[in-house]
Amino acid sequence: MNVLLKSATIVDPKSDFHNQTVDILIEKGVISQISKRISNPKNYKEIKLDNLHVSKGWFDSSVSFGEPGYEERETIENGLKTAALSGFTSVVLNSNTHPVIDTNADVSFLKTKANGNAVDLHPLGALTKESKGVDLAELFDMKSAGAVAFYDYQKPISNPNLIKIALQYASNFDGLVMSFPQESKISGLGVMHEHVTSTSLGLKGNPSLAEELQIARDLFILEYTEGKLHIPTISTAKSVELIRAAKQKKLNVTCSVAIHNLVLTDKDLVNFNTNYKVLPPLRSQSDIDALIEGVKDGTIDMVTSDHNPIDIEHKKVEFDHAMYGTIGLESAFGALQTIFTLKKTIDLLTKGKERFELQSCSIQQGEKANITLFNPNQSYTFTKDNIVSSSKNSCFENHDLKGIVYGIYANNQLVLK
Repeated sequence: MNVLLKSATIVDPKSDFHNQTVDILIEKGVISQISKRISNPKNYKEIKLDNLHVSKGWFDSSVSFGEPGYEERETIENGLKTAALSGFTSVVLNSNTHPVIDTNADVSFLKTKANGNAVDLHPLGALTKESKGVDLAELFDMKSAGAVAFYDYQKPISNPNLIKIALQYASNFDGLVMSFPQESKISGLGVMHEHVTSTSLGLKGNPSLAEELQIARDLFILEYTEGKLHIPTISTAKSVELIRAAKQKKLNVTCSVAIHNLVLTDKDLVNFNTNYKVLPPLRSQSDIDALIEGVKDGTIDMVTSDHNPIDIEHKKVEFDHAMYGTIGLESAFGALQTIFTLKKTIDLLTKGKERFELQSCSIQQGEKANITLFNPNQSYTFTKDNIVSSSKNSCFENHDLKGIVYGIYANNQLVLK
Protein backbone atom coordinates (compact mmCIF):
# COMPACT_ATOMS: atom_id res chain seq x y z
CA MET A 1 0.00 0.00 0.00
CA ASN A 2 1.35 3.43 -0.99
CA VAL A 3 1.05 6.13 1.68
CA LEU A 4 2.34 9.66 2.26
CA LEU A 5 2.65 10.65 5.92
CA LYS A 6 2.57 14.43 6.29
CA SER A 7 4.36 16.41 9.01
CA ALA A 8 5.43 13.42 11.08
CA THR A 9 7.95 13.82 13.90
CA ILE A 10 10.32 10.85 13.91
CA VAL A 11 11.27 9.34 17.28
CA ASP A 12 14.05 6.91 16.42
CA PRO A 13 17.60 7.53 17.71
CA LYS A 14 19.02 5.27 14.98
CA SER A 15 17.39 7.29 12.21
CA ASP A 16 19.16 10.17 10.44
CA PHE A 17 15.91 12.09 10.90
CA HIS A 18 15.51 11.58 14.66
CA ASN A 19 13.45 14.39 16.26
CA GLN A 20 12.80 15.99 12.86
CA THR A 21 9.32 16.77 11.51
CA VAL A 22 9.21 15.48 7.93
CA ASP A 23 7.06 13.90 5.24
CA ILE A 24 7.49 10.14 4.76
CA LEU A 25 6.68 8.43 1.47
CA ILE A 26 6.02 4.69 1.64
CA GLU A 27 5.73 2.72 -1.59
CA LYS A 28 4.96 -1.00 -1.69
CA GLY A 29 5.88 -1.39 1.97
CA VAL A 30 9.25 0.38 1.73
CA ILE A 31 10.22 3.88 2.86
CA SER A 32 11.19 5.43 -0.45
CA GLN A 33 11.68 9.05 0.62
CA ILE A 34 11.98 11.17 3.75
CA SER A 35 12.08 14.93 3.31
CA LYS A 36 10.82 18.23 4.70
CA ARG A 37 8.19 18.38 1.99
CA ILE A 38 7.14 15.70 -0.46
CA SER A 39 4.65 16.36 -3.26
CA ASN A 40 2.03 13.77 -4.14
CA PRO A 41 1.80 13.64 -7.95
CA LYS A 42 0.63 10.01 -7.97
CA ASN A 43 -2.25 10.84 -5.63
CA TYR A 44 -1.23 8.38 -2.92
CA LYS A 45 -3.29 8.19 0.26
CA GLU A 46 -2.20 11.11 2.48
CA ILE A 47 -2.19 10.82 6.26
CA LYS A 48 -2.48 14.11 8.16
CA LEU A 49 -3.02 13.69 11.89
CA ASP A 50 -2.83 16.05 14.84
CA ASN A 51 0.68 16.18 16.35
CA LEU A 52 1.67 13.05 14.42
CA HIS A 53 4.71 11.22 15.74
CA VAL A 54 6.16 7.99 14.38
CA SER A 55 8.61 5.44 15.74
CA LYS A 56 9.78 1.96 14.92
CA GLY A 57 6.96 -0.53 15.32
CA TRP A 58 6.32 -1.51 18.92
CA PHE A 59 6.97 -4.99 20.31
CA ASP A 60 5.25 -6.89 23.13
CA SER A 61 6.93 -9.99 24.56
CA SER A 62 3.84 -11.42 26.32
CA VAL A 63 0.28 -11.39 25.02
CA SER A 64 -2.53 -13.93 25.31
CA PHE A 65 -5.57 -14.16 23.08
CA GLY A 66 -7.51 -17.37 23.68
CA GLU A 67 -7.83 -19.05 20.31
CA PRO A 68 -7.74 -22.01 20.00
CA GLY A 69 -10.14 -23.11 22.72
CA TYR A 70 -11.08 -19.85 24.43
CA GLU A 71 -12.43 -17.81 21.52
CA GLU A 72 -15.00 -16.19 23.84
CA ARG A 73 -12.08 -14.34 25.45
CA GLU A 74 -10.34 -13.28 22.24
CA THR A 75 -9.81 -14.58 18.73
CA ILE A 76 -6.48 -14.27 16.95
CA GLU A 77 -8.10 -11.98 14.38
CA ASN A 78 -9.46 -9.52 16.94
CA GLY A 79 -6.37 -9.86 19.09
CA LEU A 80 -4.12 -8.79 16.24
CA LYS A 81 -6.51 -5.94 15.42
CA THR A 82 -6.27 -4.84 19.06
CA ALA A 83 -2.48 -4.98 18.89
CA ALA A 84 -2.40 -2.91 15.69
CA LEU A 85 -4.72 -0.21 17.02
CA SER A 86 -2.62 -0.14 20.21
CA GLY A 87 0.55 0.53 18.20
CA PHE A 88 2.14 -2.92 18.20
CA THR A 89 3.51 -4.36 14.96
CA SER A 90 4.91 -7.51 16.56
CA VAL A 91 3.70 -9.65 19.48
CA VAL A 92 4.85 -12.83 21.19
CA LEU A 93 1.85 -15.07 21.87
CA ASN A 94 1.62 -17.20 25.01
CA SER A 95 0.67 -20.86 24.88
CA ASN A 96 -2.22 -20.69 27.37
CA THR A 97 -4.81 -22.05 24.96
CA HIS A 98 -6.84 -25.25 24.79
CA PRO A 99 -5.17 -27.37 23.65
CA VAL A 100 -1.89 -25.94 24.89
CA ILE A 101 0.60 -25.06 22.13
CA ASP A 102 3.08 -27.88 22.67
CA THR A 103 3.73 -29.40 19.21
CA ASN A 104 5.09 -28.16 15.89
CA ALA A 105 1.61 -28.57 14.38
CA ASP A 106 0.17 -26.23 17.02
CA VAL A 107 2.83 -23.61 16.28
CA SER A 108 2.20 -23.94 12.54
CA PHE A 109 -1.53 -23.46 13.11
CA LEU A 110 -0.93 -20.12 14.85
CA LYS A 111 1.51 -18.95 12.19
CA THR A 112 -0.94 -19.86 9.43
CA LYS A 113 -3.85 -18.22 11.27
CA ALA A 114 -1.93 -14.93 11.50
CA ASN A 115 -0.46 -15.07 8.00
CA GLY A 116 -1.02 -11.93 5.95
CA ASN A 117 -1.82 -9.74 8.96
CA ALA A 118 -0.25 -6.32 9.50
CA VAL A 119 0.95 -7.51 12.92
CA ASP A 120 3.61 -10.22 13.13
CA LEU A 121 2.63 -13.02 15.52
CA HIS A 122 5.46 -15.02 17.11
CA PRO A 123 4.25 -18.09 19.06
CA LEU A 124 5.72 -19.38 22.28
CA GLY A 125 5.77 -23.13 22.60
CA ALA A 126 4.91 -24.69 25.94
CA LEU A 127 8.00 -25.75 27.87
CA THR A 128 6.35 -28.95 29.10
CA LYS A 129 3.67 -31.20 27.61
CA GLU A 130 0.25 -29.66 28.19
CA SER A 131 2.06 -27.19 30.50
CA LYS A 132 1.75 -29.76 33.28
CA GLY A 133 5.37 -29.42 34.40
CA VAL A 134 6.16 -33.13 34.11
CA ASP A 135 7.79 -33.88 30.73
CA LEU A 136 9.49 -31.54 28.28
CA ALA A 137 7.51 -30.72 25.14
CA GLU A 138 8.86 -31.03 21.59
CA LEU A 139 11.15 -28.00 21.91
CA PHE A 140 13.36 -28.44 18.86
CA ASP A 141 10.43 -29.33 16.58
CA MET A 142 8.49 -26.29 17.78
CA LYS A 143 11.45 -23.99 17.18
CA SER A 144 11.76 -25.41 13.65
CA ALA A 145 8.07 -24.52 13.12
CA GLY A 146 8.59 -20.94 14.32
CA ALA A 147 8.36 -20.89 18.14
CA VAL A 148 10.60 -18.13 19.48
CA ALA A 149 10.91 -19.46 23.06
CA PHE A 150 9.41 -21.99 25.47
CA TYR A 151 7.16 -21.11 28.39
CA ASP A 152 4.38 -22.59 30.51
CA TYR A 153 2.41 -19.36 30.93
CA GLN A 154 2.18 -18.36 34.60
CA LYS A 155 2.82 -21.96 35.66
CA PRO A 156 6.02 -22.38 37.67
CA ILE A 157 8.28 -25.37 37.08
CA SER A 158 8.39 -26.96 40.53
CA ASN A 159 10.93 -29.66 39.63
CA PRO A 160 14.41 -28.03 39.56
CA ASN A 161 15.85 -30.92 37.58
CA LEU A 162 13.32 -30.30 34.81
CA ILE A 163 14.40 -26.68 34.38
CA LYS A 164 18.03 -27.85 34.44
CA ILE A 165 17.41 -30.37 31.66
CA ALA A 166 15.42 -27.81 29.65
CA LEU A 167 18.27 -25.29 29.78
CA GLN A 168 20.83 -27.91 28.83
CA TYR A 169 18.78 -29.36 25.99
CA ALA A 170 17.72 -26.01 24.53
CA SER A 171 21.32 -24.78 24.48
CA ASN A 172 22.01 -27.31 21.71
CA PHE A 173 19.94 -25.21 19.30
CA ASP A 174 20.21 -21.80 21.00
CA GLY A 175 16.67 -22.09 22.38
CA LEU A 176 15.35 -19.60 24.91
CA VAL A 177 13.79 -21.05 28.07
CA MET A 178 11.33 -19.00 30.13
CA SER A 179 10.51 -19.76 33.76
CA PHE A 180 7.64 -18.18 35.67
CA PRO A 181 8.98 -16.79 38.97
CA GLN A 182 6.80 -18.29 41.69
CA GLU A 183 7.40 -20.99 44.28
CA SER A 184 3.90 -22.43 44.62
CA LYS A 185 4.51 -24.00 48.01
CA ILE A 186 5.22 -20.51 49.37
CA SER A 187 2.52 -18.62 47.43
CA GLY A 188 -0.07 -21.22 48.40
CA LEU A 189 -3.62 -19.93 47.99
CA GLY A 190 -2.57 -16.28 48.10
CA VAL A 191 -4.56 -14.03 45.78
CA MET A 192 -2.81 -10.69 46.34
CA HIS A 193 0.43 -9.25 47.71
CA GLU A 194 1.03 -10.29 51.31
CA HIS A 195 1.20 -7.03 53.24
CA VAL A 196 -0.88 -4.69 55.38
CA THR A 197 -3.58 -4.32 52.71
CA SER A 198 -4.14 -8.07 52.34
CA THR A 199 -4.55 -8.34 56.12
CA SER A 200 -7.03 -5.44 56.25
CA LEU A 201 -9.06 -6.91 53.38
CA GLY A 202 -9.02 -10.41 54.79
CA LEU A 203 -7.52 -11.88 51.62
CA LYS A 204 -4.81 -14.55 51.58
CA GLY A 205 -1.42 -13.11 50.71
CA ASN A 206 1.15 -14.15 48.11
CA PRO A 207 4.49 -13.08 49.63
CA SER A 208 7.39 -11.57 47.70
CA LEU A 209 9.46 -14.49 48.98
CA ALA A 210 7.61 -16.88 46.64
CA GLU A 211 8.92 -15.00 43.61
CA GLU A 212 12.40 -14.40 44.95
CA LEU A 213 13.07 -18.02 45.96
CA GLN A 214 12.16 -19.24 42.48
CA ILE A 215 14.36 -16.64 40.80
CA ALA A 216 17.30 -17.48 43.07
CA ARG A 217 16.86 -21.18 42.30
CA ASP A 218 16.65 -20.62 38.55
CA LEU A 219 19.69 -18.37 38.52
CA PHE A 220 21.77 -21.00 40.35
CA ILE A 221 20.66 -23.60 37.81
CA LEU A 222 21.37 -21.20 34.94
CA GLU A 223 24.92 -20.65 36.20
CA TYR A 224 25.43 -24.42 36.38
CA THR A 225 24.05 -25.16 32.91
CA GLU A 226 25.36 -22.04 31.10
CA GLY A 227 22.01 -21.93 29.33
CA LYS A 228 19.81 -19.10 28.08
CA LEU A 229 17.00 -17.91 30.37
CA HIS A 230 14.27 -15.27 30.30
CA ILE A 231 12.33 -14.51 33.49
CA PRO A 232 8.97 -12.95 32.62
CA THR A 233 7.04 -10.38 34.68
CA ILE A 234 9.09 -9.89 37.83
CA SER A 235 7.45 -7.77 40.52
CA THR A 236 9.62 -7.27 43.62
CA ALA A 237 12.59 -5.17 44.68
CA LYS A 238 14.61 -8.23 45.69
CA SER A 239 13.98 -9.82 42.28
CA VAL A 240 15.63 -6.79 40.67
CA GLU A 241 18.63 -7.17 42.98
CA LEU A 242 19.00 -10.88 42.20
CA ILE A 243 18.90 -10.36 38.44
CA ARG A 244 21.23 -7.37 38.63
CA ALA A 245 23.78 -9.52 40.46
CA ALA A 246 23.35 -12.34 37.93
CA LYS A 247 24.04 -9.96 35.06
CA GLN A 248 27.16 -8.71 36.80
CA LYS A 249 28.30 -12.36 36.79
CA LYS A 250 27.67 -12.39 33.00
CA LEU A 251 24.91 -15.01 33.15
CA ASN A 252 22.78 -15.22 29.99
CA VAL A 253 19.58 -13.95 31.59
CA THR A 254 16.97 -11.34 30.68
CA CYS A 255 13.72 -10.35 32.34
CA SER A 256 10.57 -8.32 31.83
CA VAL A 257 8.06 -6.45 33.96
CA ALA A 258 4.34 -6.01 33.34
CA ILE A 259 3.36 -2.38 32.86
CA HIS A 260 0.64 -2.57 35.51
CA ASN A 261 3.26 -3.66 38.06
CA LEU A 262 5.10 -0.39 37.36
CA VAL A 263 2.06 1.81 37.94
CA LEU A 264 -0.46 0.19 40.32
CA THR A 265 -0.05 -1.02 43.92
CA ASP A 266 -1.81 -3.49 46.18
CA LYS A 267 -3.75 -0.56 47.67
CA ASP A 268 -5.76 -0.39 44.43
CA LEU A 269 -7.52 -3.61 45.50
CA VAL A 270 -9.45 -1.96 48.37
CA ASN A 271 -12.75 -2.22 46.47
CA PHE A 272 -12.18 -5.90 45.57
CA ASN A 273 -12.21 -5.09 41.84
CA THR A 274 -11.21 -8.37 40.20
CA ASN A 275 -9.63 -6.56 37.25
CA TYR A 276 -6.77 -5.84 39.66
CA LYS A 277 -6.30 -9.54 40.33
CA VAL A 278 -3.17 -10.28 38.34
CA LEU A 279 -0.23 -12.65 38.57
CA PRO A 280 2.29 -11.74 39.83
CA PRO A 281 0.15 -9.60 42.14
CA LEU A 282 0.32 -5.84 42.41
CA ARG A 283 2.99 -5.12 45.01
CA SER A 284 3.97 -2.19 47.27
CA GLN A 285 5.18 1.28 46.29
CA SER A 286 8.72 0.39 47.38
CA ASP A 287 8.65 -2.52 44.92
CA ILE A 288 7.46 -0.18 42.16
CA ASP A 289 10.29 2.25 42.92
CA ALA A 290 12.84 -0.56 42.64
CA LEU A 291 11.29 -1.87 39.43
CA ILE A 292 11.37 1.57 37.83
CA GLU A 293 15.01 1.95 38.82
CA GLY A 294 15.67 -1.49 37.31
CA VAL A 295 14.06 -0.37 34.06
CA LYS A 296 16.13 2.81 34.00
CA ASP A 297 19.48 1.12 34.64
CA GLY A 298 18.84 -1.75 32.21
CA THR A 299 18.55 -4.55 34.76
CA ILE A 300 15.01 -5.09 33.45
CA ASP A 301 15.33 -5.65 29.72
CA MET A 302 11.79 -5.06 28.52
CA VAL A 303 8.27 -4.12 29.55
CA THR A 304 5.14 -5.99 28.52
CA SER A 305 1.41 -5.38 28.62
CA ASP A 306 1.02 -9.04 29.69
CA HIS A 307 -2.30 -8.72 27.85
CA ASN A 308 -4.60 -11.49 29.09
CA PRO A 309 -8.29 -11.28 28.12
CA ILE A 310 -10.66 -12.98 30.58
CA ASP A 311 -14.39 -13.30 29.88
CA ILE A 312 -16.84 -11.69 32.31
CA GLU A 313 -18.03 -15.05 33.68
CA HIS A 314 -14.57 -15.58 35.18
CA LYS A 315 -14.12 -12.01 36.44
CA LYS A 316 -17.52 -11.01 37.81
CA VAL A 317 -17.28 -13.41 40.75
CA GLU A 318 -15.92 -13.31 44.31
CA PHE A 319 -12.32 -12.10 44.39
CA ASP A 320 -10.97 -15.43 45.63
CA HIS A 321 -12.55 -17.26 42.70
CA ALA A 322 -11.82 -14.79 39.88
CA MET A 323 -9.23 -15.70 37.28
CA TYR A 324 -5.93 -13.82 37.16
CA GLY A 325 -5.33 -11.40 34.31
CA THR A 326 -5.87 -7.99 32.80
CA ILE A 327 -5.90 -6.75 29.24
CA GLY A 328 -3.14 -4.25 28.61
CA LEU A 329 -2.40 -3.58 24.94
CA GLU A 330 -4.75 -0.60 24.62
CA SER A 331 -3.42 1.13 27.76
CA ALA A 332 0.29 0.29 27.43
CA PHE A 333 1.50 3.52 25.80
CA GLY A 334 -0.64 5.85 27.89
CA ALA A 335 0.30 4.12 31.16
CA LEU A 336 4.03 4.15 30.47
CA GLN A 337 3.93 7.86 29.70
CA THR A 338 2.60 8.57 33.19
CA ILE A 339 5.96 7.47 34.65
CA PHE A 340 8.55 7.84 31.87
CA THR A 341 9.56 10.46 29.30
CA LEU A 342 8.49 9.98 25.68
CA LYS A 343 12.06 9.02 24.73
CA LYS A 344 12.21 6.32 27.41
CA THR A 345 8.68 5.10 26.67
CA ILE A 346 9.46 4.56 22.97
CA ASP A 347 12.75 2.92 23.88
CA LEU A 348 10.90 0.45 26.11
CA LEU A 349 8.20 -0.28 23.54
CA THR A 350 10.75 -1.03 20.83
CA LYS A 351 13.15 -3.16 22.94
CA GLY A 352 13.33 -6.91 23.32
CA LYS A 353 13.16 -8.25 19.78
CA GLU A 354 16.81 -9.24 19.74
CA ARG A 355 16.29 -11.59 22.70
CA PHE A 356 13.80 -13.55 20.60
CA GLU A 357 16.06 -13.37 17.51
CA LEU A 358 13.66 -11.07 15.68
CA GLN A 359 14.72 -8.32 13.30
CA SER A 360 14.05 -4.63 13.88
CA CYS A 361 13.79 -1.92 11.19
CA SER A 362 14.89 1.69 11.60
CA ILE A 363 13.09 4.63 9.96
CA GLN A 364 15.45 5.19 7.04
CA GLN A 365 15.09 5.55 3.30
CA GLY A 366 15.19 2.15 1.67
CA GLU A 367 14.16 0.30 4.82
CA LYS A 368 11.04 -1.80 5.16
CA ALA A 369 8.27 0.33 6.67
CA ASN A 370 7.40 -0.98 10.13
CA ILE A 371 6.20 2.01 12.11
CA THR A 372 3.79 3.13 14.81
CA LEU A 373 1.77 6.36 14.54
CA PHE A 374 0.82 8.25 17.72
CA ASN A 375 0.23 11.56 19.50
CA PRO A 376 2.29 11.66 22.72
CA ASN A 377 0.74 14.74 24.29
CA GLN A 378 -2.98 14.07 24.55
CA SER A 379 -4.15 13.21 28.08
CA TYR A 380 -7.40 11.33 28.67
CA THR A 381 -9.27 9.05 31.04
CA PHE A 382 -9.15 5.42 29.94
CA THR A 383 -12.67 3.93 29.69
CA LYS A 384 -14.39 0.97 28.08
CA ASP A 385 -14.73 3.08 24.93
CA ASN A 386 -10.94 2.76 24.52
CA ILE A 387 -11.07 -1.04 24.63
CA VAL A 388 -10.88 -2.97 21.37
CA SER A 389 -10.48 -6.40 22.99
CA SER A 390 -13.44 -8.76 23.16
CA SER A 391 -12.91 -9.03 26.93
CA LYS A 392 -13.08 -5.82 28.96
CA ASN A 393 -11.03 -6.76 32.04
CA SER A 394 -8.75 -3.72 32.19
CA CYS A 395 -7.10 -2.67 35.44
CA PHE A 396 -6.55 0.80 33.95
CA GLU A 397 -10.24 1.59 33.52
CA ASN A 398 -10.99 5.12 34.83
CA HIS A 399 -7.27 5.91 35.19
CA ASP A 400 -5.78 9.07 33.66
CA LEU A 401 -3.30 8.23 30.88
CA LYS A 402 -1.17 10.27 28.52
CA GLY A 403 -0.73 9.71 24.78
CA ILE A 404 -2.97 8.18 22.14
CA VAL A 405 -2.16 5.74 19.36
CA TYR A 406 -3.39 6.29 15.80
CA GLY A 407 -2.32 2.91 14.42
CA ILE A 408 0.50 1.25 12.50
CA TYR A 409 1.96 0.73 9.05
CA ALA A 410 3.50 -2.72 8.69
CA ASN A 411 3.66 -5.57 6.19
CA ASN A 412 2.53 -3.18 3.43
CA GLN A 413 -0.70 -2.46 5.34
CA LEU A 414 -2.04 0.65 7.03
CA VAL A 415 -4.23 0.13 10.12
CA LEU A 416 -5.73 3.28 11.63
CA LYS A 417 -8.45 4.00 14.17
